[in-house]
Amino acid sequence: MCLRPCDSERRDTTMPRTRSRVCLQDGLRLDLNRLARKGFIKFGTNIGIRGIVWNNRFWGEVVGIISADMTDPHDSWLGIQIRESRQRITLVSRSRHFGGRQWFFVCPATSRIVTVLWKPPGATRFCSRKAWGRQVAYASQFMDRDSRAHHGQSKINSRLCSLGEFDPDEWALPPKPKWMRWKTYNRYEQKFERYEAQLDAGLEELAARLKLLESK
Repeated sequence: MCLRPCDSERRDTTMPRTRSRVCLQDGLRLDLNRLARKGFIKFGTNIGIRGIVWNNRFWGEVVGIISADMTDPHDSWLGIQIRESRQRITLVSRSRHFGGRQWFFVCPATSRIVTVLWKPPGATRFCSRKAWGRQVAYASQFMDRDSRAHHGQSKINSRLCSLGEFDPDEWALPPKPKWMRWKTYNRYEQKFERYEAQLDAGLEELAARLKLLESK
């Protein structure tokens, strides 16, 4: 399947319709803030050339090269090369109310400013989630309600365990990590409980169906 970016608010009518959507997580992801946290880029500087590796379940190991010049807030860019494919993405920054600047990608297809770009399977470049429209879907959209609830709980468990250095096999909902604010932890807890309520509802529906079958 060859994917072409399009503005989802004004679909490209020349693009052939697809019978099924591509899973977005099967592609490659560029998260600007994560790149900065991991040291691949540095806001306000020119980093030169650095290697990057994705361990992707669809393609396996993917090796790329990143370069970025962020010395000028009004004329900055990030370059990405994967094999023979090369792309240069414009970067912009905006002043924060509390000081400093927030950096963004400019989506090559929609010109929207975003912090995450995606390259789904079959695509030739990175664009924003909005650009791919209904050609793609998140992995959770391929799941039923109970599977989404289990997946959501697993993500919360993994996040809290990684921050608090807990063993994920010993906890369903881990305690609050030491440096996490209670307000943040309470949001995770409430979300976890909503997923639990969905699973309880699913069990009740299953029990009701089994009871109905037994009565026939």
